[in-house]
Amino acid sequence: MVMKKSSDEIRDAVKKHYGEAITKSSSGGGSCCSPQPIQLSGEAINDYARLAGYSAGELKDLPPGVTTFGCGNPVNFMEVKEGETVLDLGSGAGLDLILAARKVGPKGKVIGLDMTDEMITVCRKNLETAGITNGEVRRGLMEKMPVADGEVDWIISNCVINLSPEKDQVFAEAFRVLKPGGKMLVSDIVTVDLPEEYRDDILAWVGCLAGAVEEVEYVRLIEEAGFKNVKILDKMVYDDTTIATLAGDACGCGEGTVTEDMVRKFANRVASVKVYAEKHS
Repeated sequence: MVMKKSSDEIRDAVKKHYGEAITKSSSGGGSCCSPQPIQLSGEAINDYARLAGYSAGELKDLPPGVTTFGCGNPVNFMEVKEGETVLDLGSGAGLDLILAARKVGPKGKVIGLDMTDEMITVCRKNLETAGITNGEVRRGLMEKMPVADGEVDWIISNCVINLSPEKDQVFAEAFRVLKPGGKMLVSDIVTVDLPEEYRDDILAWVGCLAGAVEEVEYVRLIEEAGFKNVKILDKMVYDDTTIATLAGDACGCGEGTVTEDMVRKFANRVASVKVYAEKHS
């Protein structure tokens, strides 16, 4: 019989996993979300970065400590204007914050949100190193954002909302903090006919897999929060090779290890999607 995990247990596992991941990556060790550390600066753009949709131009001149644990590049699809405010849910090491800051310009603002102290420390350092003066990072939960009503024009996120055990509350909060006319564009993981018995595997939760819901359910949750014009802009189904590249873990990070058995279970049953939605006036 599969034991159900509470929301707090899932959050604790996620915090532990990504705290260890960013610590190992920053110190040059293996990342808990990929077979090797994913350093996204310099001229060497690895397979992970290409699969996630980052171009050489976007990754140029980034601080050496910038890594990604994401599944896509939401900033590339974001039609943000100079002077607008962007909120990044689960800002991690700051890659998408830096890219968004470049788009909104000095009159705009970017806000990162993360619940992991280690991530926040690294992100703030990377923003400073990158010369970003229009950005900040706040500590908190997506389900209870430390953001005022109608404070932001755009919300982005990169493979983070799927980790939440309370996605309906995340989308409700996203709707609250957006200005009327605001937009949300997130890269995330959804499932494709995933057997129910895989969903409560805590190892898969922190590996960004079984925490995901079916695509139709993901869209429904966004619409029920009040969003309009919800649509899938892009989708890629992960085969076994892609799963091993994006979520494989050869470094043995304890609870977060994604095993060969998990790769077999989740191959062709998981997809990354880019989802767009609007908050109408």
